[in-house]
Amino acid sequence: MIDVAFVGTDVRRAATSVVIDVLRATSTITHALTSGYERVLVAGSIAQALELNADGRVLAGERECERPPGFDLGNSPQDMTTPGGVEVVLATTNGAPAIVAAAAVSDEVLVACLLNLDAVVTALASRTGDVLLVCAGTGGKITLEDVYVAGRVAAALDGERTDAARIAEVLAGSFERPLAALQASAGAAGIRAAGLDSDIDFCAQESISVVVPRLARMDGETAVVEPLNS
Repeated sequence: MIDVAFVGTDVRRAATSVVIDVLRATSTITHALTSGYERVLVAGSIAQALELNADGRVLAGERECERPPGFDLGNSPQDMTTPGGVEVVLATTNGAPAIVAAAAVSDEVLVACLLNLDAVVTALASRTGDVLLVCAGTGGKITLEDVYVAGRVAAALDGERTDAARIAEVLAGSFERPLAALQASAGAAGIRAAGLDSDIDFCAQESISVVVPRLARMDGETAVVEPLNS
C-alpha cells in the first residue's frame, strides 16, 4: 500500500518510509552525498549538532532559514557542491526531525526530493511491503511543495494507494512544472524573504542525481544517512 503522511509528526508504521523536505533539507542531503560527502549525520537539534562537531565534519543547518551561530554553513544544497570534509552534520527545523521520527517506526528510511526523483522511484519499485511518503511540513503544518513531491513519487509507483496518496497525486498533477509548484508554496516565500531565491530554482531541478540517501543506522539520537548500496 502506498500512503502519504502530510506532516512529519504523522509518521506511522511502514516497511519503507520516504522522507521529503524538498525546501530544503532532503535536497541538501541528496546533493551533499552526490557531491562526495560520505555521509550526513542528521541531528535532532542545534545543540546536538554542535556536540557532534569535529575534525573532518562540516556543520550545516538552519533555524527559520537562517544559519545558526557557530555553524559553517546554512541549509542550502548549493553549499554542498564542493565537499569541505568527510561528513556533514545537519540540523534543520523540519526535515531532520522527520527523518529521526521515521527511523523509529520503519524498517527502512529513504530520503527523496526532486533532484533524485527517478532514482527514488526506481529504488521503491523493487521494495515489498507498505510505502509511506512522509512530508516533513513546516511547524506541524502541511506544505504544498512536500505534498507535490509525494504526489509525483506516488503517481510513478504501481500498487494500491490510500486516499491520502490519491490527494497528493491530484495536487501534483495540477502543476505543469516542478518550479511552479515550489514557487507557489509558503516555504518558498520564507526562503525568498531570507534572500535565498536561487535555492528554490536549484531544488526544482528534476532527476539530476542517481543517489538515494538511506538511513544506515541510528547512533543514539543521530540519524546516520549514507548513499543506498554504499
